[in-house]
Amino acid sequence: MATLLIKNAKAVVTCNQNDQILYDANILCEDGVIRYIGPETKPADKVIDASGCFVYPGLVNTHHHLYQTFTRNLPQVQRMELFPWLVTLYEIWRYLNDDCIYYSSLTGMGELVKYGCTTVMDHHYVFPKTGSSEFIDRQFAAADTLGVRFVATRGSMSRGKSDGGLPPDDLVQDVDTILADCERLVKKFHDPARFSMHQVAIAPCSPFSVTTELLKEAAVLARKLGVRLHTHLCETKDEEAFCLDKVGMRPLAYMAECGWIGSDVWYAHGIHFNDEELKLLADTQTGVAHCPASNMKLASGVCRVPEMLELGVPVGLAVDGSASNDCSNLIAEIRAAYLMHRLNYSAKAPTGYDILKMATRGSAKVLGRDDIGALEVGMAADLFMVDTEILELVGTQFDPGCLFGTVGYNRPAKSVVVAGREVARNGVLLHIDEEAVRSRANTLMTQMLKAGGGIA
Repeated sequence: MATLLIKNAKAVVTCNQNDQILYDANILCEDGVIRYIGPETKPADKVIDASGCFVYPGLVNTHHHLYQTFTRNLPQVQRMELFPWLVTLYEIWRYLNDDCIYYSSLTGMGELVKYGCTTVMDHHYVFPKTGSSEFIDRQFAAADTLGVRFVATRGSMSRGKSDGGLPPDDLVQDVDTILADCERLVKKFHDPARFSMHQVAIAPCSPFSVTTELLKEAAVLARKLGVRLHTHLCETKDEEAFCLDKVGMRPLAYMAECGWIGSDVWYAHGIHFNDEELKLLADTQTGVAHCPASNMKLASGVCRVPEMLELGVPVGLAVDGSASNDCSNLIAEIRAAYLMHRLNYSAKAPTGYDILKMATRGSAKVLGRDDIGALEVGMAADLFMVDTEILELVGTQFDPGCLFGTVGYNRPAKSVVVAGREVARNGVLLHIDEEAVRSRANTLMTQMLKAGGGIA
């Protein structure tokens, strides 16, 4: 029975149903589960001194594309919107290989972990014709190496350019191949149990890159296997025009016809829903992954998050792909969301604490989990702490729940714990050789970019 004590926390922001903030508190973790929070000091195998620190539930990411870590900050795409951005980058991504997937996953997951994320979700949908059969397997290997919880969504593209879609034909797969691999991955990795470290969802990429057949068959398979469904939806007006042209329906109506509505479904972005569609999402408890930085960078629009929250739509926070965000930092995403909605909604905007809850409890609900996202007895021992006794935070410590939204936090967490095990300390990942990973990742990234014409 392994035990861990977090002692002398200046404040514990629980994000529980009562929104409690506990001052001068200790947290006892036993076999990866929280067993006590309060003023008493308990004996433990390992002790982490949290003096001067605020402690938070581990952040939960609800949408990402880790492979895009290798295509960050490319000058040729910086002023593009989604469709031309994708078309340009597909030419590079067709050169992905197993090692690219593993090292981009280590890199992107590692950055997330350093900034307090304890549950990583990824949506991988690019599978070149050769050498891609175990891409998702490699992502699980990377997650296990780092010690982070991982939700893999098996993405796919089945509608290429010759069929009226956006991706090149050599990056699409047939429906049977896609569904067979989805089932393989669910059987190999998916663990539905409480405190699971591995989960799988089925995730055709988007309405403009997959066929109706795939959407319908994926929904049937997911429910047969008891797993969740995920895709991009209502991200851009271009997508809306595509759906109206190809199927004569708005995107959400199209997805509903394909069986993609319900509490086991969540959409990435969800910017361009109308009033009636927001009510349908709320009534059916269909979730949304909010990606503020990506939405701003690609000029896609402003998600109607305040209205979603008021209606009761499940909303989680997400960084999105590193090529449309250029970093994997959920703390930064909290501040981006806070400022975006303050500008757009003024007094009706969520508070900094509301958005913290979106990144914890809200994200957990979107992923269908009730064992993560809050610090209370019986929940997973996933947490991180930040040092408040630094120059940059002078005069900022009166509202621990709002800190990340109103002030921001621009350095790695002091400590990150997943399942009662410390995985990062003072900005250093404890279970990998960061220098070796950095060196190998840069080599692979350069090779891929050169092959795809991304750099000379």
